[in-house]
Amino acid sequence: MRKTFNVTGLCIPEKNYMVDMSGRVERIIEEYVLPGKYFTINRARQFGKTTTLYLLEERLKEQFIVLSLSFEAADEYFFSLSNFATGVSMDIADCLRRQGVKDSLINDWEKPVSDALPLRDLNARITGLCENSERKVVLMIDEVDKSSDNQIFLSFLGLLRSKYLEQLKGKDTTFLSVILAGVYDIKNLKKKLHPGEESKYNSPWNIAVDFTVDMSFSAEDIASMLQQYEEDWHTGMDIPKISRLLSDYTSGYPFLVSRLCQIMAQAVIESSSKEERQRAWSSEAFQDAVREILKRSNTLFDDMVKKLADYPKLKEMIYAILLQGKRYSYEADNERIRIGEMFGFLKERENAVAVSNRIFEMKLYNLFISEQETDVDIFSVADVEKNQFVSGGILQMELVLQKFCEYFEDIYAGADERFVEDNGRRIFLIFLKPIINGSGNYYVEARTRNLKRTDVIIDYKGKQEVLEMKIWHGQEYNRRGEEQLLEYMNNYHLQKGYMLSFNFNKKKQVGVKKIRLGNRLLVEAVV
Repeated sequence: MRKTFNVTGLCIPEKNYMVDMSGRVERIIEEYVLPGKYFTINRARQFGKTTTLYLLEERLKEQFIVLSLSFEAADEYFFSLSNFATGVSMDIADCLRRQGVKDSLINDWEKPVSDALPLRDLNARITGLCENSERKVVLMIDEVDKSSDNQIFLSFLGLLRSKYLEQLKGKDTTFLSVILAGVYDIKNLKKKLHPGEESKYNSPWNIAVDFTVDMSFSAEDIASMLQQYEEDWHTGMDIPKISRLLSDYTSGYPFLVSRLCQIMAQAVIESSSKEERQRAWSSEAFQDAVREILKRSNTLFDDMVKKLADYPKLKEMIYAILLQGKRYSYEADNERIRIGEMFGFLKERENAVAVSNRIFEMKLYNLFISEQETDVDIFSVADVEKNQFVSGGILQMELVLQKFCEYFEDIYAGADERFVEDNGRRIFLIFLKPIINGSGNYYVEARTRNLKRTDVIIDYKGKQEVLEMKIWHGQEYNRRGEEQLLEYMNNYHLQKGYMLSFNFNKKKQVGVKKIRLGNRLLVEAVV
């Protein structure tokens, strides 16, 4: 059986094409487990936490007893302290049996749990196991945030914390290392109180050290995975090129990398010729895969939509960054930023807040625009007349700008300057969406997105165009924008580029004009 790309649940090296995680696993052991650290692997959804724990467990079992638990399907554990102690005890007994621990230890562990003092009983069991075992014991718990706001879980964390501190004093024996994994940062949990009372922060896990291992995939990581695939399928792909594209669009987010590979690999399975197999891993096929991942629902995008609905202030910030070009200074303790980072939506870039990867940006643009398109007149105009903008399978970008100028002047001629500054770019993207929908996509170059200018890269059926959108701030600023646009045209090997200027000068000349810059042609639209 050949390996496959996997995006659901656990990835196993013998069954799935995977990035080589051995270096990361060894680093976790050397820097965290062997020194006896307690830590939390809190990363966004589908970021490889469960797979990392599996690989770590397999490696640690060579030297330690590993108690590997999960709270994913353990709702009944949190009905009472007695339920919790009994459930955890049963799970740990199973782990001990699977690892060949001597019967006397298992028998001591499996004695009935005290109904009167279940946590005190669990405390004593942990001490007995760790004192009498020939190997040191490591505890791992996945999906800890499933019940992280539950008082029973907080009490359990308090127990582990107390035993850790007592061991430091030489008064107790406990686990060598405790590893918890989940999305939420449980070092700063909000504790639920009685109805009507304000939630307060509880820190029973403040003994945990920061986990700084980068779990995202570099271009080199991705290349190593594609090399495995190529050895099996012989497609003739350009591995460095495809690896860079995957890295550029996903910033190494594991689910996104694997899902895009999965889409392209499916085309190989369905191919009937060598040429089709090679085309399946071309840059054009990659753009097809990007369109596919954006238009289909998946658990990651579903969770993103839900989280934005749950955290409206976070959504408001991301909207302002993407569609209004606003800049927010990065501050790790800002509540919105902290939550956005925790969910994997935001990151720090050059001391400012940025969306964490290009795929997320494109999905969020589509989401925000779809929520508003039916309320914006210019969308209806573009939707009705969209067929005129494509000829011979090629997007007629010059015509797009020409018609946008006409419609914008008709609909928004009386709009004030502030409205256009805040909404001009959003209106153009709403206009563009029905024209390229299904056959194209676009992304915004993050380095230039600000209140003054935004560079949009439009991909239509594998052919790319570069458009600069800007607020007019004088001729000198305009000249610098032209130079920047020329640089992007060089990067994309384009002879023609486009510029859309929102100009509030009463003497402006509305419409489209062409400017020759050396051997390049710049088409500039002014509204």
